[in-house]
Amino acid sequence: MAFGLTSLEKRFKENIKNYGVDQLLDIASLSDYLGALSKATGISFLLVDRHGEKEVSVGNFVGFRPDVVSEPGRKIRVENRTIAHLYVKEDEIREPYAARLVECIAAEMSARALSNYMQIETSIYADELEKKLEKEQYRIKHGEHEDALTGVMNNTYFDSHIRTLDENETVPVGVICANINDWKKVDDVWGHEESDRLIRTVADVLRQEAGEGYLIARCGGDLFHILIPYARDGETEDYVSRICNACDRFEDEHIMPSLACGMMVKTNVEQSITQLLSDAEYEMFDHKFSIKNTREYQERLRKCGLAGS
Repeated sequence: MAFGLTSLEKRFKENIKNYGVDQLLDIASLSDYLGALSKATGISFLLVDRHGEKEVSVGNFVGFRPDVVSEPGRKIRVENRTIAHLYVKEDEIREPYAARLVECIAAEMSARALSNYMQIETSIYADELEKKLEKEQYRIKHGEHEDALTGVMNNTYFDSHIRTLDENETVPVGVICANINDWKKVDDVWGHEESDRLIRTVADVLRQEAGEGYLIARCGGDLFHILIPYARDGETEDYVSRICNACDRFEDEHIMPSLACGMMVKTNVEQSITQLLSDAEYEMFDHKFSIKNTREYQERLRKCGLAGS
């Protein structure tokens, strides 16, 4: 399996559940095709999706309610999963060739849907593989220190800095835990590309607002840790205020950067930065709760199509 990707064969078997007939067949062209066949043969056609919702209707099906469970008609199937049902008026099939024609039409729909499905999934797989290759090349070029998605430190390298600061008895040190609000909603609604873009956007804000010597790391999917060695009075609070405000000012159709932050300051050499990060995380959750219950935040969710998701 290449770079941890699900094999193409497994994708074909599993991902079909995410597709509807309107994604695998050109409904407008299919309507024209069935319309022409109906005029030539006198046969009425009704195509519904897997749930029984009408997609194409040619002829008189007034009062007919498709029962896709008990009377499924001709099933249109891809990878052993039904994506649609084709119904005809059986009393209009007067010749043996007509019945055979209907079977061939259903088979052709299944074959066309399968071909389109495999092309789509193969293209997605190729794109994902290309991105994996790009990340691998980035890792090789930049070594093991940087997070491939954002370019900030990765968690392992960040931990080594924590140990160094503690061992060197560096004080004061500003300690910040920053988490992206509703990153999962963006991923669920707009997909991985947009959720990755959200993470990169936040990382860019953290870098842009950082002073010299700030240590920034991505320590989880949507979690960042920041250390400010020899932080001046109020510097940690001021940085948190700037990064939160910068995110709030960001406007976009799909993503809405918003940070929940917790902060502590190491003032005693006996204190552990790791423990302070844990304390900062508790503060971050309190901050997150207060943000997400504001009217302004809910309005931003609505504008990006994320409200209620």
